[in-house]
Amino acid sequence: MKFGGTSVADLDRIRNVAARVKRAVDAGNQVAVVVSAMAGATNQLVAWCQSLSPLHDAREYDTVVSTGEQVTTGLLAIALMDLGVEARSWQGWQIPIRTDDAHGKARILQIDGDELIHRMDKGHVPVVAGFQGMAPNRRITTLGRGGSDTSAVALAAALKAERCDIYTDVDGVYTTDPRIVPQARKLAKIAYEEMLELASVGAKVLQTRSVELAMNERVRVRVLSSFKDAEPNDDEGTLVVDEDEIVEKENVAGIAYSRDESKITVRHVPDRPGIAATIFGVLADQNVNVDMIVQNVSADGSTDMTFTVGKADLPRARQALQHIKSAINYAELLEDPNVAKISVVGVGMRSHAGVANTMFRALADKAINIQVISTSEIKVSVLIAAEYTELAVRALHTAYGLDAA
Repeated sequence: MKFGGTSVADLDRIRNVAARVKRAVDAGNQVAVVVSAMAGATNQLVAWCQSLSPLHDAREYDTVVSTGEQVTTGLLAIALMDLGVEARSWQGWQIPIRTDDAHGKARILQIDGDELIHRMDKGHVPVVAGFQGMAPNRRITTLGRGGSDTSAVALAAALKAERCDIYTDVDGVYTTDPRIVPQARKLAKIAYEEMLELASVGAKVLQTRSVELAMNERVRVRVLSSFKDAEPNDDEGTLVVDEDEIVEKENVAGIAYSRDESKITVRHVPDRPGIAATIFGVLADQNVNVDMIVQNVSADGSTDMTFTVGKADLPRARQALQHIKSAINYAELLEDPNVAKISVVGVGMRSHAGVANTMFRALADKAINIQVISTSEIKVSVLIAAEYTELAVRALHTAYGLDAA
């Protein structure tokens, strides 16, 4: 059972989580719990680091921001013991959850679940800090924003759990954000691949790497609300499962959007082999993830290279590219943080033509200009001006017939 920041936002909600965990234990289940920091706590910790130094040491950043989860593990363990449930808090380094040394966005390499299994066999409930682990040099690492989902799925795989229930502030996965489109529908089931694509392009319900891990380890994941008093039945929430479990496959399962993108254009780069490798190589060295890429070659033998990075990575990307200006001799560097990525996702795209054309036509009808396009087997994404985000999402949701009756 994994509980996000809003589910443990204050002491009353922590007591509610403890009561929910107790009911699961009383029903005869062996339960492990993963918790996030209290809502807003991590943002405050991050802000303190950035205020002291925009280009802070990532190792010390991890030391600071990992403390949010340490607080909630201890508080929930106290609340559980107050209800008569034998519980103990566990930090990432105590299990241990071993990661690589990419501080701030570490990847889990291994979890030794033997000790937790031993404790659970005796009726104990481990309360594990999400979002954190331990690097090979024994320093604390964090997994990136939303990393508690990844912690939960990885722990479920290590414990060979029957299912990983992720409790959040929504009651499942919807065809799009219900705050933008009130007619959005809750999906009973969604394929790993669809959820992976939706998460990667902005859907906030599950973190991308958690879905990737669930798909690779075949961990059944259920997304459901922690704010419903009644115990969930089998029909509640959304199950993230193998595609084979879904009988009726829609052309489009959902529409996602992300305002966390920034567009960078490297102007008038010489059009010769190795330039792209130099540009993206230096970004990779700084652990900057590049998403959408488009290259425009002009008649004068130069090219413009346009791509997107996360807003948080923009300062590091700028600094890295400025360092190679003389090496590749580009004319100028342009930045545009006021963009949004809109994506349509569905496994049904594999067998149905015209999905992309429907998207382009719907946006054209609303006079929304497309800046960059990228596609995969089950996804089409476009970059547009951020001011048109909600208009685009509503138009596409209607265009693909996703509006609830």
